[in-house]
Amino acid sequence: MQTKAPKPDMNLTDRNKEDIILKFQKYFEAELDYDLGNFDAGFLLDFVAEKLGPYFYNQGLSDARAVLVSKMEDVENDIMDIEMPIP
Repeated sequence: MQTKAPKPDMNLTDRNKEDIILKFQKYFEAELDYDLGNFDAGFLLDFVAEKLGPYFYNQGLSDARAVLVSKMEDVENDIMDIEMPIP
């Protein structure tokens, strides 16, 4: 039976939040000619994190899984290469 892993902590540090909010504000200003305030940018960040974050998180897990599978195949091949023939 497979046990369910605990839900990951997807909280951002205050510094990361500030950086992302600033990026949102710069983007809105440059691309949309709109002055996005800190409050609105914070709500946008919360929305993106809640609604879109799991997609990115799951893709990261999928990418990590693919790397591990590839590495394990390499290890399996290396082990097969050093097997001794049975006379």
